[in-house]
Amino acid sequence: MDAYRRQLNDAQWEAVIHDGGPLLVIAGAGTGKTRTLTYRVARLVLEGVEPRAILLLTFTRKASREMLRRASALLDERCAAVSGGTFHAFAHSMLRRYGGRMGFDRPFTIIDRADAESLVGQIRKETNAPVRAFPSKRTLADIFSQAVNKGLTIEDIVTDAYGHLAPFLDAIADIARRYRERKKLHRFLDYDDLLLELRNLLQDDPDLCRRIAESYRHVMVDEYQDTNRIQAEILYLLAHRHRNLMVVGDDSQSIYSFRGANFRNIMSFPEVFAGTRVIRLEENYRSVQPVLSLTNALIAQAREKYPKHLFTRRPDGVRPRLVRTASENAQSRWIIDEIRSLLRQGVELEEIAVLFRAGYHAFDLEIELAREGIDFVKVGGFKFMESAHIKDLLAHLRVLANPDDRLCWHRILQLLDKVGPKTAQSICDAIIDTRAGAAGLLDAPFSPRVTAVLEPLRTLFRRLTTDGLGVAQMGEAVLAYYLPLLKNLHEDHPRRARDLEQLLEIMARYERLEIFLADMALEPPDQLAENGLHLPRGDERRLVLSTVHSAKGLEWHTVFVIWAMDGRFPSLRAIDKPDDLDEERRLMYVAATRARENLIFTCPMQAYDRAAEMVLDRPSRFLEDIDADLIESIDEAPDTAWRIDW
Repeated sequence: MDAYRRQLNDAQWEAVIHDGGPLLVIAGAGTGKTRTLTYRVARLVLEGVEPRAILLLTFTRKASREMLRRASALLDERCAAVSGGTFHAFAHSMLRRYGGRMGFDRPFTIIDRADAESLVGQIRKETNAPVRAFPSKRTLADIFSQAVNKGLTIEDIVTDAYGHLAPFLDAIADIARRYRERKKLHRFLDYDDLLLELRNLLQDDPDLCRRIAESYRHVMVDEYQDTNRIQAEILYLLAHRHRNLMVVGDDSQSIYSFRGANFRNIMSFPEVFAGTRVIRLEENYRSVQPVLSLTNALIAQAREKYPKHLFTRRPDGVRPRLVRTASENAQSRWIIDEIRSLLRQGVELEEIAVLFRAGYHAFDLEIELAREGIDFVKVGGFKFMESAHIKDLLAHLRVLANPDDRLCWHRILQLLDKVGPKTAQSICDAIIDTRAGAAGLLDAPFSPRVTAVLEPLRTLFRRLTTDGLGVAQMGEAVLAYYLPLLKNLHEDHPRRARDLEQLLEIMARYERLEIFLADMALEPPDQLAENGLHLPRGDERRLVLSTVHSAKGLEWHTVFVIWAMDGRFPSLRAIDKPDDLDEERRLMYVAATRARENLIFTCPMQAYDRAAEMVLDRPSRFLEDIDADLIESIDEAPDTAWRIDW
């Protein structure tokens, strides 16, 4: 314990040695929240708490593993036995263990977001929804997810956020009802269902709730500001009896309301758990003081917050700048000149980031960077597990685990020559009617023509179901079958084949197919993770262009925040909504706290907003009220160069 004390500042130490009862740690950006959680895990185990009685909930499996790895390095391998993972993984494990109490008498399948959208798309077609102006399957899935996570009705979500879709409200509600029924029929659970069903399990079975709660005597939660309503309810059910609940988060970094995150969770925690002790982590280990002074002033203007004052032992540094240019293109050209200057000073290209409120804000800059030959990577695009070739391979394995998975049967059948949706439907019906799983493909009677088309797939399933293969061997068998199909489906099949080889490497780590498939759905190895950027191999030495949401948790030597203009950041839609405006302020706070040494905001002098039919000409209101001693304002636009971007 003496060694631990020397490694922690006073506030961190207080959190680590907190005796028991509810604890709220307000951890400002860069103040060592991970270190605090890690040392608390080690301290509890050191003092005799059974590791499996500690539940550490995070938002990524990577974060949980890293904390437990560090705790093991501090103490010993006992820390590796701590029950750590994401909310969704924890829910999955509980439902697998106790699902019989909820009517899950047979295995269920977790469907990822892409599969959920596919199912919604199928239902959308079946209902003969009007094509013109009717929401896409992605928008429908967003609406359904928000309704669950926010505890609101479909009507509430449409009225509040999708007012233009009000004429289709009845049709949207009907598709939502059919979506719920279809999931129940095929034993599908989407991400939202995992949390919802666990909450229901704990609420509806008090004896089981008590037993589970007693098995986790200490509950710790990372990034509490990002929890939604259901997650907060699950935590209450788990901890309201023993009250040994420690949550760590930063209200000033609550920026995910569009995903259902509830800002009220962290603000009302002391009311929900009476007697809560609040500890603030304010010593920053990332940024120079001029950057922190600006961020302190920025967030001080928020209507509702936990007051905090970030400070550092690095007092020197360059004052942040607000640079106004003649036009959007002039903004791009100025940033490129600054990047070249930084490179001449020895700053590495990958140590520079350009952040923005929305992806389209960077389009002009992307063109100029390409013209100048500056390598960059933009956060966005398809994720690894959303790629068609990855989903194709996994679909062959998923029907082994859940024979009723019509989505996957349709997918793998339509890969075959001369098999369209109708033929796939009839084959699928025959397979499922046999109630024999993959064996149904082998045994069900088909016409000679269909039998001939199905023979390669039948050969594959004979091997998968009779040879007692391991998980990796199953993957190799499916890959050997799928590669000829891949070459006909995609011109870039060599690149996609390499992706599939990478997937086989992942499969080699697993002994059970069900666990592998669950992990791929719960926390897939995305190239671009939601909570932190993981650059694809070969992109490590490129300039980073990123939305602020994707940059959370990361840091760079120099950060440019472009389009820091009223109407862009904050967006026009948020200006007249106090809660939304506060979240936009927090979003800018997150952007600013990514910078270690240099922080530069930029915007054009004027820009025309076509949708609003108005000229934007104010810097962001979040920066206008900052004391001039904290930010240097620079006008890079000579009078003769002023123009409006029409």
